Amino acid sequence: MKPPSQRQLRAGELIRHALMDILAREEFADPDLHGKSITVTEVRCSPDLKHATAFCAPLGGGETAKTVEALNRAAGFLRGRLSREIDMRYTPMLRFIADDSYDEARRIEQLLSSERVRRDLGQTKD
Repeated sequence: MKPPSQRQLRAGELIRHALMDILAREEFADPDLHGKSITVTEVRCSPDLKHATAFCAPLGGGETAKTVEALNRAAGFLRGRLSREIDMRYTPMLRFIADDSYDEARRIEQLLSSERVRRDLGQTKD
């Protein structure tokens, strides 16, 4: 698999910033989105920039699956708002995926700070 091009990376950051602005100021009627703070950690664009996958998570955790489902239901609305915010030839189709990198980082941190790992690390000699 090829790494993303510079163009894809720039477009992804542009879309991420615009989505963060839109999610911060919009009031949603959907009860799964109403009053929630949502962070978009990364946006990956397809090579033709017509599709974008946004990795997101509700701040404070909890109900991640419901929030992502609600964002996917609102993807058409968000795409319309996005078209007004960004200057691109095509406004990409949006897909939202739960970002579990924070949970994974927390799990690794707990594992590294466990007594068993600290004991093993203390016994190594250089």
